[in-house]
Amino acid sequence: MNITHVADAPVLKSYYKKHASIYDATRWSFLFGRENIITLANRQILPHRILEVGCGTGTNLLSLAQRFPNAQITGIDLSDDMLTIAKTKLEVFGERVKILNKKYDAPLMNMMGEYANYDLVLFSYALTMFNPGWEVAIKAAHEQLREGGIIAVVDFHNSRFEHFRSWMKINHVRMESHLLPVLEEEFTPLISQATDAYKGLWQYFSYIGRKKP
Repeated sequence: MNITHVADAPVLKSYYKKHASIYDATRWSFLFGRENIITLANRQILPHRILEVGCGTGTNLLSLAQRFPNAQITGIDLSDDMLTIAKTKLEVFGERVKILNKKYDAPLMNMMGEYANYDLVLFSYALTMFNPGWEVAIKAAHEQLREGGIIAVVDFHNSRFEHFRSWMKINHVRMESHLLPVLEEEFTPLISQATDAYKGLWQYFSYIGRKKP
């Protein structure tokens, strides 16, 4: 999913209210690289505090909790319908995995009124749906990361086919190669690669960056 600022919150909440029940059964066919981005991040850091923005039905949160058994993990998402599914998947982990039902348009605060601090912030097919708002989310993630922390992003990149881009826009996804340049400017790039999907119908990208000193 994904938290998104593409349209008014009620529009997106309505969209995912319709899609939540079929999301896991259908999105595997085009949301490529979700497991690999966690592997790539793990090669750079062993995180103890993790935030996933746009956690949806909790697929990545489940992988993160299993891969990092000692980590405290937070997921945030706009859709309560998606999070209802996530909570069922993740209840076995108890308080170790926390879920927040809200927009990510500012850094999260801890109980002391300070920015919560994370080793790893993950965006998985979320930022292309923040329109407007993706710049704000990237800046917020930068604030959330501890010094030397890692941002991990996998998302749609572009397509040379206008009709496909238009169809994706109807589904609230912007595919204009707009994310990578900003990520590469904001963070020190460690991995930045675009990969063809379905023989070049579109490209998705994987990005790992370290917070600059």
